[in-house]
Amino acid sequence: MAAASVVREVGRRSRRLFGIFVADIPWTVSSKELKEYFSQFGLVQRCQLPFDRDTGFHKRYCWIKFSTPEEVQNALQKDSHILEGSKLTLKQQIRRRRSQRKSPRE
Repeated sequence: MAAASVVREVGRRSRRLFGIFVADIPWTVSSKELKEYFSQFGLVQRCQLPFDRDTGFHKRYCWIKFSTPEEVQNALQKDSHILEGSKLTLKQQIRRRRSQRKSPRE
């Protein structure tokens, strides 16, 4: 029984991703381009670029997920990030437990 819990914990740690929130993305930049750009700071595990169903354009923000906190720090330490002439805004994503999130009624 103890071995199974150890395996589960190792699995959870390997799925743990560290992220940054990126805003002010130009309309012309794709998720592929974002992933390529941020790969200079480390291994990009995921790039989530949400789209607006009504307009068909992305919402000009995304989340970039790295596998280590050092990769996040590499990206955040650079003074400015510029894609297609626009300066991107970066913030470290802080993961909250569901119990810490605000309820819709607040």
